[in-house]
Amino acid sequence: MLLLLSGCGLSGDFGRTRASLKGDDTHAWLGPAAYQPQSQPPWKHQLTEDERRLRDYAFPLIDPPYERSQWYGVLRDAGLTSRPWPYPDRSAYASKLFQTAYRSQTARYNRLIEDIRVDVTRLDPFYASARVVLDLDKKRDRSLAYVSELSREERDNTVTRMRENESIVRWVNESVRERVESYRVALERLVIAAPSQMAVEAERALALLQQRATAYGA
Repeated sequence: MLLLLSGCGLSGDFGRTRASLKGDDTHAWLGPAAYQPQSQPPWKHQLTEDERRLRDYAFPLIDPPYERSQWYGVLRDAGLTSRPWPYPDRSAYASKLFQTAYRSQTARYNRLIEDIRVDVTRLDPFYASARVVLDLDKKRDRSLAYVSELSREERDNTVTRMRENESIVRWVNESVRERVESYRVALERLVIAAPSQMAVEAERALALLQQRATAYGA
C-alpha cells in the first residue's frame, strides 16, 4: 500500500504501469466487464497467451489518456477503480487538458499531440492481436461440434470466452472512435483559447489517428 500511495516509479513508457508491478492476468477483468451474460459459468477456461495479449493491448486504448501517469495507475490496471463504459463524455479530455497547470500553451499543445501519437502507435499491436484471437475463435467455435461428450459447462465456458473476446474488440473500436472525437473537441477549444501554428501539427496527428482507426474498422 505504501508503494501505491507514494506513486514512486509506477509508470513506464507512455505512462503505462511497469511490467514488474503487474501479473500475467492483470487485465483478465476486461472480459467480464465487456461481456456480462445473465449467468456466468461456474468456472472459466484459463486465458491463452493470445487472449492475455489482446487484453493487455486493449487496456491502454480503453483507459482515458489523461489517466496514464496517475499514481493510481496500478489500481486502474487491475480494474479496481470506477470506469465509465464505454467511454467518458467527449469533453472530459478537454476539461482535463485545461484544468492541468502548464507553464505555457505550447506545453498544452505538446500534451495533446503526444497523446494522439501514442494512440496511433497502439493501434497496430492491438488489431494484429485481435485478428489472431478472433480467427482462432472461429476455429474454436467450429470445433465444438466435434468434441465428444461435451458438457454443458464446457460449452458455456467456451462460448462465454468467445463472446468476451468479441466484446473487448467492440469496446476498443468504440473507445477509439470516441477518443478521436474527444481529441477533436480539445483541439477546437485550444485553437480559440490559444491560437498557434502548433494547431496544424495537432490536426495532422489527429487526421492520421482517424485514418488509421477507420482502416481498422473502428
